[in-house]
Amino acid sequence: MDKRDYYEILGVSKSANNDEIKQAYRKLALQYHPDRNSEPDAEEKFKEATEAYEVLSDQQKRARYDQYGHQGMRGGFDYSNYSNMDDIFSQFGDIFGGSIFGDFFGGGSRRRSGRRSSGERGSDLKIRLPLSLEEIATGAEKTIKIKKMAECDSCHGSGAKAGTGHSQCPACGGSGEIRQVSRSIFGQFVNIATCTNCSGTGQIIKERCVVCSGEGRVQSEDKITVNVPAGVEEGNYIPLRSKGNAGRRGGPAGDLIIYIEEKEHEHFARQGDNILFNLVVSFPEAALGAELEIPTLYGKENVKVDAGTQPGSTITLKEKGISHLNSHGKGDMIVVVNIHVPTKLSSKEKAIIKDLAAIEGINPSNKAKNSKSFFDKMKESFF
Repeated sequence: MDKRDYYEILGVSKSANNDEIKQAYRKLALQYHPDRNSEPDAEEKFKEATEAYEVLSDQQKRARYDQYGHQGMRGGFDYSNYSNMDDIFSQFGDIFGGSIFGDFFGGGSRRRSGRRSSGERGSDLKIRLPLSLEEIATGAEKTIKIKKMAECDSCHGSGAKAGTGHSQCPACGGSGEIRQVSRSIFGQFVNIATCTNCSGTGQIIKERCVVCSGEGRVQSEDKITVNVPAGVEEGNYIPLRSKGNAGRRGGPAGDLIIYIEEKEHEHFARQGDNILFNLVVSFPEAALGAELEIPTLYGKENVKVDAGTQPGSTITLKEKGISHLNSHGKGDMIVVVNIHVPTKLSSKEKAIIKDLAAIEGINPSNKAKNSKSFFDKMKESFF
């Protein structure tokens, strides 16, 4: 497949100046960086734009390209010198204004592969935090205890005994990386790997700390306060950056990931941000009406049951549900009315109910009998 024209890739004319070329590449690089764009062809488009910029931003290469086209580029941009997309960004980082990586990809520009300024990153910790519906409805501040690896106080995380320090790693010469160059008919390939002797730091410990045995961290217990926003639900999680295990030999700490669990409630069931409550009333209360006190997430509340309320009817208490996550307002509390039917009756109670059953307004089957009698009379009059 023939390569696309470099000017076409960047969307500039052949008379474009360096500023126009730089601005066009910056736009495309930010658009197709894999951290921002998950489309399958985003990485290829990113590389394509980088190759075009690498040629057109260099006066000599651009002149050669203008005269001979792709044939004059001797294979174009050599990606083998870069281990990932961020290495390519660091190569041309001057056109992004430094902190642009933090603005777009979070937390500052990424470190180019090779020597590390610190040890290995600590692992993440994951814990579950059970919450009641009351806590979820309004939000809560929770204090939790966790066991984790913390920075060694004796060596301040360096892993070295006080007063001894570090020396240059003899395996990598202090670079933190091992490079191996190989040649083939396809060209030169450079394989860059982290030095295993110093874990990429470029330094080794002269004498290990006796407290942490050179790890730079020790087992510890910590108390952490978590502010849980209102409206969270089962499966949501809260990441606390750098609150996980401390890194080895001064490496950055991992994160603490808190997963939300909902406790089963004695009275309520959750339906989105609405709360369902099953209100059981007696037959007289449903028939005659009543005012009853019921629990809510925010304390006791009186509700009115209208006379003649049927089983399955609902009463809605506006904004007595759960606060919406990241927005104003609350859900509702939906009271579902059900009629209590006794399972054990005394002889006196049975007699009373039998008397009630004989009343037409109480027992709907009596109406059916009377209606049948009416139709029978109609038949007699016609036949």
